[in-house]
Amino acid sequence: MSEEFNALKTYIEEHTHDMVELESLLTSNPALAPENGGDGESKKCAALEEYLKKNGITRIEHFDAPDSRVSSGVRPNMVATIPGNKDDYNIWVCAHLDVVPVGELSLWNTDPWKVTEKDGKIYGRGVEDNQQGLVSGVLAALSFVKQHILPEHTIKLLFMADEEVGSTYGMNYLLKEHKDLFKKEDLILIPDGGDSKGETIEVSEKNIAWFKFHTIGKQCHGSRPDLGKNAKLAASDLALRVNDMENFFNKEDTLFDPPYSTFQPTMQLQNVQGINMIPGDDIFCADCRINPCYTLDEVRTELAKRVKAVEEKYGVKIEVSEAQAEQSLPTPVDAPVVKALAEAIKEVHGIDAKTIGIGGGTVAAGLRNLGFNAVVWSTMDELAHQPNEYAIIENIGIDAMTIAYMASN
Repeated sequence: MSEEFNALKTYIEEHTHDMVELESLLTSNPALAPENGGDGESKKCAALEEYLKKNGITRIEHFDAPDSRVSSGVRPNMVATIPGNKDDYNIWVCAHLDVVPVGELSLWNTDPWKVTEKDGKIYGRGVEDNQQGLVSGVLAALSFVKQHILPEHTIKLLFMADEEVGSTYGMNYLLKEHKDLFKKEDLILIPDGGDSKGETIEVSEKNIAWFKFHTIGKQCHGSRPDLGKNAKLAASDLALRVNDMENFFNKEDTLFDPPYSTFQPTMQLQNVQGINMIPGDDIFCADCRINPCYTLDEVRTELAKRVKAVEEKYGVKIEVSEAQAEQSLPTPVDAPVVKALAEAIKEVHGIDAKTIGIGGGTVAAGLRNLGFNAVVWSTMDELAHQPNEYAIIENIGIDAMTIAYMASN
């Protein structure tokens, strides 16, 4: 390790616990989307901006998205820049400000909106998802700023809105309205997923398709099915045919776990209100995660055939809509950001990193689809959205060192 990096490492080790203060500040400002009954992220973002400026990170820009549903009128997207020795590329740490609701409060052992520290962990809603990655980036930046060390490459910290409910006012807004924010040469790190060792670098996501199926038949009495068209029966048949698409799109990809595409019927809406009524209307949904070797158009074509077969068999009409559909390109395993992060993990964590894919969705997908190589990585126990969510304090420091290593080389 260089003398400069040793100085950064020492600073981070000595100030890791200070980040509990920042975690506490962030958690005490619940940032819930309007869809989740909240007022957005503005108060949390303002508290964070004040903290950054107070601690010497003063070059801050806003790229806020208008949203009349929240009291501030905007959903904040904030970028803090720590200028580096070179501007050939930037090192981005992209974290989201919003959190998910508490869920069933009785399942929590602590107040979810007040950080509680115990046995090297901090508990509270958002402390891991995504505040751990957020504060790791801040700590890495402070290790340069506080010691007046010039990063080899410019560091940019992005604090996004709206990740938990689709990123319409966050990353997707930035990629649409501020296309020049990123450069193709940039190293983009999204600390919003990972594993307990910090050894997996996520470079690919399965294609996502959320389908909604509205089956329209004819309601009748339960004793006279001959007078109606059972929408529930037809929908049940269709649900099995949707699930059977796993056997049709059956190529496996060992980058993912599970390695196969999944087509899973999920949410069911209420149809009739009586047991003795044959429903003439039925709505169910399916969550489909498709390996990248298949296109969504291929899926749509095969699905249309199965829908038509059910319509003809039961004499019903089926309307198909898409709640979400995203085709995702991968980051090449030999991309500069993958190599740089793997080197940093080896140096700081002392382990060999491995590349993986995931079935879930992150903001990396939108970046990758526009040709920006992004990776998802962090050292975490993956407590996202669970009661008693926690972050391990030590992980904040070791991930900050990893980011600092990337910026100092």
